Amino acid sequence: MKRPVRSTFVACSVVLAVASSGTAAHAGPAENTGSETPAPACVTFSAGWRYTFVTNGCPTTHTVRVVYGDGMQVPHREVPPGAVVTFPGYGTTGNTVQGVVLYDGTDGS
Repeated sequence: MKRPVRSTFVACSVVLAVASSGTAAHAGPAENTGSETPAPACVTFSAGWRYTFVTNGCPTTHTVRVVYGDGMQVPHREVPPGAVVTFPGYGTTGNTVQGVVLYDGTDGS
């Protein structure tokens, strides 16, 4: 009797994890990055409250950083082709992830 309950619990957990992971996703280029050079369209991001995942679907390595609505500065990261790197998420205080920009070497990080 315990086995069907465990199997049902595992199946429901997997479905919930897959369904919730897509709700905060934004797979696209930068939206509002000011005067900075947006990352190419093959560099996408998925923003959540805790983490922002940046994926490089380009054939070349890009050095990028995430732009936040409240001006929060985070260090840049080098993203090789096919790699996914993690940045901070937007948090629980109403911040937003505006997009991903190419690193120009001027932010001091």
